[in-house]
Amino acid sequence: MTSSLDGVAAASRSVGRVLDVDPRSWPLALRVVLVTTLLSIVALLAVGAYLSSVIADGLYEQRRDRVLEETLEVRSDLIDSLSQVSGATSTQQQDEVNAFVQTAGGQGGGDRREAALIPVETSGNVFPVASSDQTLFDELDADLTDAVAADPDAVAWRSIGREDASGTIAPALLVGTRVIVPGSGSYDLYLVYSMQEEQETLAFVQRVILGGGAVLLALIVGIAIVVARMVTTPLKRAAHAAERMAAGDLTSRVEVAGADELAKVGESFNDMARSLEQKVDDLTELSHVQQRFVSDVSHELRTPLTTIRMASSVLDARREELPGELQRTAELLAAQVQRFEVLLADLLEISRFDAGAAELTAHREDIDALVERALEDVRPLAGMRGCQLDVHLSGRDMEAVVDARRIDRILRNLLTNAIEHGAGRPVLVQTAADADAVAVVVQDHGHGISPEAAERVFDRFWRADPSRARTLGGTGLGLSISAEDARLHDGWLQAWGQEGEGAVFRLTLPRRPGPVLVRSPLLLERSFDRDEPEAAVSPTPTGELRISPELLPDMDEQTSVPVTDPGEGGAR
Repeated sequence: MTSSLDGVAAASRSVGRVLDVDPRSWPLALRVVLVTTLLSIVALLAVGAYLSSVIADGLYEQRRDRVLEETLEVRSDLIDSLSQVSGATSTQQQDEVNAFVQTAGGQGGGDRREAALIPVETSGNVFPVASSDQTLFDELDADLTDAVAADPDAVAWRSIGREDASGTIAPALLVGTRVIVPGSGSYDLYLVYSMQEEQETLAFVQRVILGGGAVLLALIVGIAIVVARMVTTPLKRAAHAAERMAAGDLTSRVEVAGADELAKVGESFNDMARSLEQKVDDLTELSHVQQRFVSDVSHELRTPLTTIRMASSVLDARREELPGELQRTAELLAAQVQRFEVLLADLLEISRFDAGAAELTAHREDIDALVERALEDVRPLAGMRGCQLDVHLSGRDMEAVVDARRIDRILRNLLTNAIEHGAGRPVLVQTAADADAVAVVVQDHGHGISPEAAERVFDRFWRADPSRARTLGGTGLGLSISAEDARLHDGWLQAWGQEGEGAVFRLTLPRRPGPVLVRSPLLLERSFDRDEPEAAVSPTPTGELRISPELLPDMDEQTSVPVTDPGEGGAR
């Protein structure tokens, strides 16, 4: 019993799922055929009903007119018969009446006809009631008898249903008229004409209409299928060509046949594809030229830069022997030469990313240890800026297969940016891990960034506020290179912030390169409220930062701004 109920419930759910399917998601050809079929069925039913009604009315009217004519003929024959026996004996006259009624009841143009003769006057030579079928009297009603009596020359009629020998109710016409025979009195003549033949004719016509409609519907469905395929086949070819283009095959084209509108669509698509391919080729060639230019210039500048650096180091070593103005000049020269070296190194690294030549030298590393090493490198800078580093390390199971050099570069870039833009306020550094990934969050409480800026913060040479001068002499490529380093690890480098409140950067790395990340162990969108640090931040036994629900929204990586375009990057 339970299994039966479970089966019924499963079937109900299946039917519900079918009914919940949006018809707009069905294939175009199927929708065209279904709509054409439904409209054709409605049209055929309407036409069939109209034809059936018209034919039925026509058969009825033809039969009615013929019945009325026959009734007048029967009345005339009855008058003639009664007039001929007006001088005969009563028995002879009664026999003649009965014979006429029986004869009239067995005729009717191929249909069974019943007759009844009812006397109206009780005086004079009036014959008794005569009928070919006694059940005919059951069909008489007051309305019909009154109509017959009202106009002796008229013929009254109405439709009735008569039970035939098989017990089926068949349609019939009941006709009444008054017969006045001089010397014999007045009589009401009632005749019943069967309409079984007309009913059978109508049924045959309806069967023919239904059969013809079914054949016509099948032809319409076949035509709809052919037309739908004629329309959808070119569209499918265009869709497949567009899918191949989206997958990177810019040589994909639509096969065009004919000169109709669909062929024009295919030709337009091919023209667009050729133009797009040419534009992409031009842009690709321009990109290659730019990459070669950056790479060549970077390499070519290293030789003169080496000479300048050597000369600068000599001047810097003997700076104390130079006059006051020259000492400042030598100091500036050394600083700019060092910045120039960093810029060249970043340009060379970017050129390697663009050329696809960057490779990982990955080993199992403790991410907490890498964070501590990066913190040691930036502590002097944080001290100079009066910035406190609020560090919350996980402390357990933070190992991942990474390239330590690249991760160290990412961490130093994030920490340096947070210190520079933190306006002297504390910088939060937090790590956490789960079974699939490790994460590092660097959060400052400085100038902050808007959602629009968070989408562009990894663009090359981009700054949230171009008018704000940098004090650390960055190249504008640090975050771009960091984003590429994270991508090499199949990880995320994401940004989020609020203007005037601060910015949050989150680095999420898989335990080993290859698996696709679906979530991060740490939240990206979080509160910037520092009035109640104990309520907002409290270390747990695992070292993971716990954020109180009233301060932080429950959001995951879907609300963040991941890096998606290779080769892009920038600086705040």
